[in-house]
Amino acid sequence: MTTITPIPALDSNYFWIIRPDVNDSTVYVVDPGDTAAVIHYLDKHQLELAGILITHRHRDHTQGIAGLLEYRNVPVYGPQVESIPWVTHSLYGGDQITLKGVEFTVLAVPGHTWEHIAYFAHREETPLLFCGDALFAGGCGRRFDGTADIMWESLMKLASLPDNTLVYCAHEYTEANLEFALAVEPDNKELELRLTEVKHLRLQHAITLPSTISVEKRTNPFLRCQQTGIKSFVENRLGQKCSAAADVFGGLRLIKDYWPNPIK
Repeated sequence: MTTITPIPALDSNYFWIIRPDVNDSTVYVVDPGDTAAVIHYLDKHQLELAGILITHRHRDHTQGIAGLLEYRNVPVYGPQVESIPWVTHSLYGGDQITLKGVEFTVLAVPGHTWEHIAYFAHREETPLLFCGDALFAGGCGRRFDGTADIMWESLMKLASLPDNTLVYCAHEYTEANLEFALAVEPDNKELELRLTEVKHLRLQHAITLPSTISVEKRTNPFLRCQQTGIKSFVENRLGQKCSAAADVFGGLRLIKDYWPNPIK
């Protein structure tokens, strides 16, 4: 049995600990942005670090790598980019890696950053997705690199995964994301219910992850840009027509960047 455990750290990050077999102390960590938090967890639970998985270059996902390599010299899997010099196994979309029997396919999901990748385990039991900042519960990452079309294509790639895929993103942004989503789709009753449940969890300081692809397709506006209501919201807010879903997405992401203020 494989277990996935979050290490909450920094302002809102989760570093995910993948333990492929509960009867084995070997673990892997995804996007460790802080050395001390990971080492504390490993030592407390008497676990052995076997590898590091990186999704993209931002420091809150990478700045713990150097210290962890001093703690234990392990392979580092990730995209090939100059700002992540510790990567020992460069990965590209379509590559596959096996971590103690758990097989992952690497998905290229550029948009938040050009080199962003995600790790997808298509298992007979529940599939797993570690998507960094490409997709959030109720939202998506800011678009730093590339065009809206490119990021929309990346999100549609994730949306095409099996509905029961567990989505492990890298930040606890769910409540704020869903509040924005409800402003975009005020008549989405499932979204309203989801926000109520998330608010209850956060009042208890509980984690709101993982989500699922199915839930995201029904309540995440950034995966629903084909919907007429979302298109109308974006066009009304921008004061211009959108001819394609990718244009709706680009406008929606821009609106979210400035929310609740008008776009400058």
